[in-house]
Amino acid sequence: MLKTDKILRIPSALSNPKYKGMHILMVKGKVLASGTWKQISPKIDQVARSGNIPELAYIPKADILILSIK
Repeated sequence: MLKTDKILRIPSALSNPKYKGMHILMVKGKVLASGTWKQISPKIDQVARSGNIPELAYIPKADILILSIK
């Protein structure tokens, strides 16, 4: 049996409509940057040099429903 000492929670930024259609850079559950990939990529290096682990996510604009009709 696996024992974990961490509780994984989805950051509230993932459900925030302000970030829809954007890439976001998070550190310790807080959003540091949002926008296009070109806007975020320089900040990733800064976070990595500071010793923190960056978390990247893309928030789609809308939910996708795929129907397969045969």
